[in-house]
Amino acid sequence: MRILIPGPLRDYTANAASVSAAGFTLGSLLADLDRQFPGLRFRIVDEQGRIRRHIKFFVDGVQANDLNPPLNGANEVMIVCALSGG
Repeated sequence: MRILIPGPLRDYTANAASVSAAGFTLGSLLADLDRQFPGLRFRIVDEQGRIRRHIKFFVDGVQANDLNPPLNGANEVMIVCALSGG
């Protein structure tokens, strides 16, 4: 499956804007991503296993609010980082 990586996380993927990973749920997909790109999961998921506040996931264009949704037949996962500043 194709995973779109936002700019702030591309240091983990050698600047790749998209990568491939496999999983039956977002959680298992992140485990595969972390196996390939160590440290990436910690930037996305907190110590309690929840998606961090500033991260959003879109599975084939539909927002996922946790790591449990099945990825049956999904083609693309987009990771979005919120921007802030002043």
